[in-house]
Amino acid sequence: MNTEFGALTREAKEISRKSSEIARRIVGGNSPEDMIRQRCVIATGDPSFAKLMRFEKNAVGAGIDAIASGALIFTDIKMAEVGISKRGHACSVESVVDKGNAIAEAIGVTRTSAGFMAVRDRLDGSIVVIGNAPSAAITVCNLVNEGVKPALIVATPVGFVNAAESKEMVRLLDIPSITCEGTRGGTPVAVAVVNGLIEMSVCATR
Repeated sequence: MNTEFGALTREAKEISRKSSEIARRIVGGNSPEDMIRQRCVIATGDPSFAKLMRFEKNAVGAGIDAIASGALIFTDIKMAEVGISKRGHACSVESVVDKGNAIAEAIGVTRTSAGFMAVRDRLDGSIVVIGNAPSAAITVCNLVNEGVKPALIVATPVGFVNAAESKEMVRLLDIPSITCEGTRGGTPVAVAVVNGLIEMSVCATR
């Protein structure tokens, strides 16, 4: 793991280095999946979170390839859009939360669900990032079942209503995915996953 990726000042680089050393001791391993687990442990401050991460269908490789090719990155909420690093890649990062307001009002779904409906024609080959909204994860699953084909789905929504179930639905898709089990998760986890993939993509091209 490049401990200085995303850190710009001397203090930030030192904090990043120390955090990464601690996470490596906690999680162990040097595989790409281990590096993602380490980032998620740092993002949550929870050593046990590493055991919750699930990787389906060569998800890390799919993500690295998609980033290297300049894939669109769609997030459920703006917090994820802001948190994803814009350095070292040519991917456009867009939140869908305000893209489908008319749809949300017309049919009564959440704004994140409506946002993914609104961009469905742009989702093929993209990276879908959902850290907050289980409803959005379910909608994306429905779109995939209708023929939409993202390159990767990162889904770590948090909560007690449909969070665990929506992530299980994602894992059952014939699409590479990175998820976490259960009700835990959140936008910081999703951002950590994507930034880890960006870092690995950058390192692969050096």
